[in-house]
Amino acid sequence: MILTLTLNPSVDISYPLDQFNLDTVNRVSQTSKTAGGKGLNVTRVLSEFGEDVIASGFLGGALGQYIEEQIETTRIKQAFFKIKGETRNCIAILHEGQQTEILEKGPTIELKESEEFKSHLLKLFKETDVAVMSGSLPKGLNTDYYTDIVRLAKEQGILTILDSSGQSLEEVLISNVKPTVIKPNIDELSHLLKYKVTSDIKELKTAVSQPIFNDIEWIIVSLGSEGAFAKHNHKFYKVNIPNIKVVNPVGSGDSTVAGIASALIHQQTDEELLKKANAFGMLNAMEQQTGHINTDKFDEIFKQIEVIEV
Repeated sequence: MILTLTLNPSVDISYPLDQFNLDTVNRVSQTSKTAGGKGLNVTRVLSEFGEDVIASGFLGGALGQYIEEQIETTRIKQAFFKIKGETRNCIAILHEGQQTEILEKGPTIELKESEEFKSHLLKLFKETDVAVMSGSLPKGLNTDYYTDIVRLAKEQGILTILDSSGQSLEEVLISNVKPTVIKPNIDELSHLLKYKVTSDIKELKTAVSQPIFNDIEWIIVSLGSEGAFAKHNHKFYKVNIPNIKVVNPVGSGDSTVAGIASALIHQQTDEELLKKANAFGMLNAMEQQTGHINTDKFDEIFKQIEVIEV
């Protein structure tokens, strides 16, 4: 089973506007509200592909209940941990080909809740083969909280994928326990290394071979329209992708993570993993709905992706 963790979920509200005007009234004719958060995007895509997946994380208040009810309608399994605080809203204003986001910080997790959640996870880990940790940490959690989860998962022999950034990712990288997979984009890679990394293959090889990445089995770097670059143990790969009509790129990174998780649980080859991951990401970008893929187009896209060992 694949377990997805969304520790700071949200109700995602989308406001599409022909034109966004500041300091005046903007009227929206069509609004969408969905259960949001990077891990929930991963969950939906895995479910659409037919994988055995269960979603967990922190939920609280009326907005948390709304997320639970939304997930129930999709028949996706869930095992969220209830907190006293209120789950957050995140607003996206879609205007003139741009996206302006207003993101609430979310609830503060109490110390008791953070410790009890670890016990909650240990129960879920009994049936877990791959655990996916996505997104930011809510207030109240120590910046090394993902490190604790990776350690608990590793003790149970579970493969882990960490899709985070900033301090929470850095804390894991400098710890003595490492996730199986990380998936930074090139800007996040530059931030980690404190210098600008380009898409030059030689430079990427040097970047992902830095000591901070020691003992991480898979490092997969998103390169946008240029595809991806990856290091698996001592092998390096460049992934070339076909041109597609991008409808909505939001959630493509999460969909890529879903593809990685799917490939790991089926013990697929390096080439299959990279092609599946990138196919999922592209399929999401081709759809209007965030965290959604048209599985009927999977084979067509999969065959067009090229993986070259470099």
